[in-house]
Amino acid sequence: MFTPAASGIHKWFVYLMQGLGLAVLMSGLANWQVTDPIRWGFLLLVALIASGVKVNLPQIPGALTINFVFVLMGLLEFSLAESLTLGALTNAVNVWVHRDAQKLPAPRTFPVAANIVATALAWHVYHAPWLAREGQGILIAITLASTTLFALNTLPLAIVVGLAQRTSVARIWSECNFKVFPLYLAGGLIAALFHFSGNAVGAQSILLLLPIAFIIYCSYHAYTGRIGEQKKHVEQMASLHERTIEALAMAIEAKDMTPHTHVKRLYLYCVEIGKELALPENEMEALKAAAVMHDIGKLAVPEHILSKPGKLTREEFEKVKIHPTVGAEILERVNFPYPVARIVRYHHEKWNGGGYPHGLKGQEIPIGARILAAVDCLDALISDRPYRTALPLEVALNRLLAESGASFDPTVIRLIRSKYAELEERLARQESEPARPPYERDVAAEMVFSERGPAPPLSLPTVKPAFLDKIAAARQEAQVLLELTQELGKSLHLDETLSMISTGMRRIVQFDSIVIYIVEDNMLRPRYASGECTSLFLSRQIPIGQGIAGWVSAHGKPVLNGNPSLEAGSAPGSTRAPILNSAVAVPLIGLQGGPCGVLMACRRNLDAFTKDDLRILLAVSAKLGSVAENALRYEQATASASTDFLTGLPNARALQLQLDAELARCRRLGGSLTVLVTDLDGFKEVNDRFGHMEGNTVLRAVGKALRESCREYDFVARMGGDEFVILLPGLEQSDVLLKVTQLNQAVRDASKSAIADCLVSLSVGQARYPNDGDDPERLLSEADQRMYQVKTNRKLRKAGQRGFDFDVAETTSSQPITFQG
Repeated sequence: MFTPAASGIHKWFVYLMQGLGLAVLMSGLANWQVTDPIRWGFLLLVALIASGVKVNLPQIPGALTINFVFVLMGLLEFSLAESLTLGALTNAVNVWVHRDAQKLPAPRTFPVAANIVATALAWHVYHAPWLAREGQGILIAITLASTTLFALNTLPLAIVVGLAQRTSVARIWSECNFKVFPLYLAGGLIAALFHFSGNAVGAQSILLLLPIAFIIYCSYHAYTGRIGEQKKHVEQMASLHERTIEALAMAIEAKDMTPHTHVKRLYLYCVEIGKELALPENEMEALKAAAVMHDIGKLAVPEHILSKPGKLTREEFEKVKIHPTVGAEILERVNFPYPVARIVRYHHEKWNGGGYPHGLKGQEIPIGARILAAVDCLDALISDRPYRTALPLEVALNRLLAESGASFDPTVIRLIRSKYAELEERLARQESEPARPPYERDVAAEMVFSERGPAPPLSLPTVKPAFLDKIAAARQEAQVLLELTQELGKSLHLDETLSMISTGMRRIVQFDSIVIYIVEDNMLRPRYASGECTSLFLSRQIPIGQGIAGWVSAHGKPVLNGNPSLEAGSAPGSTRAPILNSAVAVPLIGLQGGPCGVLMACRRNLDAFTKDDLRILLAVSAKLGSVAENALRYEQATASASTDFLTGLPNARALQLQLDAELARCRRLGGSLTVLVTDLDGFKEVNDRFGHMEGNTVLRAVGKALRESCREYDFVARMGGDEFVILLPGLEQSDVLLKVTQLNQAVRDASKSAIADCLVSLSVGQARYPNDGDDPERLLSEADQRMYQVKTNRKLRKAGQRGFDFDVAETTSSQPITFQG
């Protein structure tokens, strides 16, 4: 049965060897004869028993069966047919007994077929007519036969593994099998010893040597057992170190908020490019470790710099530049047997010498560092970072190509360009596969007798472990709280501050709705709300002591997983199903130590908030309370500076700011603006007759009437005394007279409602942008002059009317006297 790695020429080679083995076996058995049945049968029996026994050899990977010794004995003693039968049966038993340990990417019949071919050729070598098989000549013959048996037993296995793994057959054969060669030579000498003893003693020589072989086997087995235990301990410690490195790398990855595939991509790319460049084994091992551990030096860089969303300052970048050196110093203490620290130290050097920390260039930079630098840059470009979003892969590759020969080794960039599609496909395939235990090997791709194979894939799990999420959450919490603390004091505008708090909190506490109340006149007034039920929250003021927020404000203590239905507007017994079912509320403590507000977050689910959520909200509220109180005081101070204390209307300062803004809007959008300057006629008589207190009452009534008679976006301000200014954006010229009439009537009614015997009216002067001016001073001056002109004309008319009345009162003439103004 083939593994998924098997394909193409690999399969054809397997079929060829199986066919060749079958043909050789059939050809040999065609001339079957047994010259000494008892001796051959006894040898076969012993060989079959020995096929089930494995000997663990120090310094040789895997285990070795000793059936090849009996095959060599058969070559010396028996015919080709007997030797082939002996070899085929013993190998078949070996494959069957040790089937659970099979790691060959080929069917189980493959090693049997290879052994048949090897046995046949070794028999022909030993029985070659040009070889002497007497005296010392037999040693030469058995040595050549042993060499042939070794080569043809091991080489096909190395070929099939090399084809399956697409790697060097010579390397696999030399690394995994060459150490076995002396054992084959020793087996040949044992076979020769049995041959000579058989000639001298007869068939009984086998019986005489069995006890000796058993004693040797037991002694050697005990020795190799101790060696094996030591080797197992060393392997366990090495595996422990590797897993420790990986766990630390995952923790650094989580702390640095890098994507989960970051280390996997670096490992895969670095290993494959290293293979393409035929790096020595120690360089490859160093590159693998550096790909995992290259960012360990970031532990020395402050988190607010690593996660800064904008461009780093020169000082911040200098701090970042220490991480390769710090990482190398940390790894030097591990004392790796290969140059990991050297790669980490120089992986930010540039091909043109413009990198750091030492400004190396070209071939001065270690090859592992050059590979890691290019791959690290590619991964950074295609991953989301705090300072920018991920780039498409093709765009990132183009940027990498643009830096070829400047920042990066052109050979490395060329290899990345040629292999990136295949590597990204493999990475995606790894991500889609189920997670495997750490350092689980792909055993199907390894040799039958070898535990050594290609480098195992990086064992970072496909699904990110929960502890990584906890590390990332803790880091994000610290970062958000730091940002909120820094931002809270920057703005004195309460609405802006509360909006910023809501946005930041959403990154570390899950909620469907958030509302922030401010204490005003023994009530909680909703000042900011976001999310579900926003309109309901903003429409309700809560008395201190009622509901969740009222209770929190009254007692100064938090509430976890309360029922927010009352604050959301659903009274008890309401048929309306509540949208929000759990709430966490914390008091905002003011500068005087008492609650000045309440922060409440809500969710749809029941008991949705945890004690961690409460802890985070308390940490924020401790700072937010004083900030909110300062912002409220600032608002009050700002309002008093721009509001007329008597009427509550904007004052002259606010008028100036609003007029500037309206004119800027008109210039930008091409609109019109009408400015009305008004004065109360008859107000002096009110003060003289009723007193200034009553006069203030009239002013308040007039100000309210003017405000209510205007549109929502019109602006009414008190200039001072009994003068008011009205800004009417977009009002047509033909509608101005009607508007003045409405305002005059509203003022008359308001004054009469304030004082029954009082009757005041308006003198109004108007100016229009852009016809009468294009700056505030010009428009106000023009409208003021026209207002006084109207006032003067009215006084003249009144004076003329008084003269007419006097004349009428003083004369007895029945003819009316016409007053000529």
